[in-house]
Parts: sequence; C-alpha cells; structure tokens
Amino acid sequence: MGIEYVLKRLCLALVVLWAAITFSFFIPRTPLIISSVGPSLQRLTSPETIRPVAAKKEDAVSGYYARVFHLDRPLHEQYLIYLGDVFKWDLGPSMYYYPKTVQEVIGEALPWTVGLLGSATLLGFGLGSLLGVFLAWPKAPGWAQYLILPLLTLSAVPFYQLGLVLAYIFSVLLQWLPIGGGYPLLVFPSWSWSFVLGTLRHAILPTAAVTLSVLGFWAVGMRGMVITTLGEDYVVLAEAKGLKQRTLMLRYAARNALLPQVTGLALSVGNVVTGAVLVEVVFAYPGIGTLLKWALLTHDYPLMQGITLILVIAIVLITLLLDLALPLLDPRIGAGRA
Repeated sequence: MGIEYVLKRLCLALVVLWAAITFSFFIPRTPLIISSVGPSLQRLTSPETIRPVAAKKEDAVSGYYARVFHLDRPLHEQYLIYLGDVFKWDLGPSMYYYPKTVQEVIGEALPWTVGLLGSATLLGFGLGSLLGVFLAWPKAPGWAQYLILPLLTLSAVPFYQLGLVLAYIFSVLLQWLPIGGGYPLLVFPSWSWSFVLGTLRHAILPTAAVTLSVLGFWAVGMRGMVITTLGEDYVVLAEAKGLKQRTLMLRYAARNALLPQVTGLALSVGNVVTGAVLVEVVFAYPGIGTLLKWALLTHDYPLMQGITLILVIAIVLITLLLDLALPLLDPRIGAGRA
C-alpha cells in the first residue's frame, strides 16, 4: 500500500467531511425547514428575535438566545463561526439541555450507540460470511439450501420493523426480555455486575434486530462469491494437488471472496448506521437515535447539527478504515490501481 494511495483516501475523506459540515449547517436554515419545525424555532430565527434587545422581557430572552447561538449575525458569518467551532470541536450549547454543551450531551449517548452498532455489525458480517461459506460448500447437507429463502426474507425487512416484531414476540407475548430502555429502571448506572448484566439483557433485542436483518445479505452475497471463486483456475489447480476441502474453502475460496464482502461493508455502513438509529428509537435505547428524536421534538437546533455531524464523521472514518484495509486483503490494490 503506497503512501500516495493513503493520501488520496485521506484527502477524499476531508472533502466529504467538509461537504457534510456545510450541508448540516445550511439545510436546517432553509425556509422550508424553518417553517416546518414549529413556532419556537421561527421565533428564534425571526427578525424580531435578531433585532437589538428591547426593554420587554420576551425580547431580552430572545436577544440572549440570538447572541448565544449567533443568530444576530449574517448567514455567512454564522457559517464561518460554525466552521471555526467545529475545527476546535466546540459544537456550542444545547437549546434543550442548556447549559450542557452539544458534545457533552452526545458524549453521554455515544457509547450506547457504539456498543450496539459495533456488536451488531461485527456479528452480522462475521456470522453472515461464515454462513455463506457453509452454504457454498459442495459437501454441505441438503437442508442447508432451505436457509436461503428465509435469509433473503430477513434481508428485505427494515431494521425497525424487525425490531417491532421481535419486541412483540419476546417482550409482549413471551415476556422473556425487556421491551425498551438501556438498563433496568431500579438499577443505578455503575460498573457493578447487576448493571452490566442488565445492560446486556436490554441490548439483546436491538442488537438482534440489526444482526438478523444484515445476516441474510452477507450470507447470500458470500455464497455467490465463493461459488464463483470455486471455478477459478487456481482453485482447480489446488484441488488437483490433493489439498483438503477445508483448506480449499478457507484459504483459497473464502479468502478471495472476502474482498468484495469488505467493499460491500464499506458501501453499506451508512445504511447500517441510519438503520441502527431507528432501532434505538423503537426500543427507547439511550443512544444517538433516541437523542436525535428528542432533538427534533424539542427543536434543539445545535443538537441536530451535532448529531448529524457525528454520524457523518463515523461513516467517513469507518469507510476510510475499510478502504485502507483493502490493500491488506489484496496486495494488487495500490497507488497505481486505486
């Protein structure tokens, strides 16, 4: 992997981040969005709010908010201030959680989302890829082929709909698992075993909703790639040399079929992240998704921008890491062939 390849990917990631920051700033400020989010935001962004503070108490409060959130400045100055604040990682105060800052509010919810999204993505990708190799194995039992249709069905169901089905079955009907929240109500957050076990129990359903939905996608995709790879000349030559079937499947077929899987993972990161956000809303999980819901309901303008920025940064960083990992899986990918 050449240094030029890495620099190109880093520059592309920076351009995407700048575009995301710009869009996250300007889109909520369009007249259409402002007119649809409710009278509270209209009052904060109206000329009556932005004018100098008058003697009335309402005008004084509006003027205070205008100064705090820079609404008394022209739009281009607000944009430059926002760019500078983002560069310093200062996302400003939250309107609803004031005087807490946006990064403080997001910092409390981010570990929940990282844990949920990380575990669900790794489980779905890992188990799905292994299942795809098993389905493509020539000596797989006949009943394994009947798994393809259920896997395709699961991959077509959105995360949040699958979450609703799981909640109804395991929480309402069977009452095996809690229906929502991140930990038991009577347990205070701490590093005790009761809190950890309660947290894991509450995370089962949202994690299962994301994992089962992506499991079929990765399994079917891996099966197709392995079957294609089994027909390659180098696999036929390895089989003619008398290598074991396990060696052929894992070291030759599965290893070369994994490269398109990793590429697909990089392309699907955005869908997984946004889907996990909706799953959090369904299960009232205390992560970024639930926080975004309350930001929309309370018209918390800076918090909306901060959450959007965090999600985009996460997607760009994950995609960049996967992109840099491709040359490690296939050395033919380099600076001249990127």
